[in-house]
This record gives sequence, structure tokens and C-alpha cells, in this order.
Amino acid sequence: MKCADCGKELERDETALSYKLIGRGAKACYCLKCLGGQFRLTEAALKDMIVRFREAGCTLFR
Repeated sequence: MKCADCGKELERDETALSYKLIGRGAKACYCLKCLGGQFRLTEAALKDMIVRFREAGCTLFR
């Protein structure tokens, strides 16, 4: 899958975070840079979210 904004090939965690923040029914996913721009968050903050969601047992982050 590719980022809907910039076309970068997405990593698994980027896809999972897109679904988590936008909704599981999202038709488009975004890389951390573009997702951060939409939500006004840094890439570091988004990476921290990934870690927290994974530790909380979210099934999107396996």
C-alpha cells in the first residue's frame, strides 16, 4: 500500500496507525510524515503512539 498523499510505500505500522486514527474503514492510508501533517503531530509523537497502542494490545499493531 502507498501513502495517499506522497506515494511512499507504507510500512505495516504506518498502515495500522492510519486505521487507528482515521478509522478502520478508511479507504486511504498515510505515511508518518503526511499523517503527522494532517493531525499536527510530530513523527516522534506518532511513533510513541505506535508503541503505546502495541503495548496496550491493539490488534492492528501485531
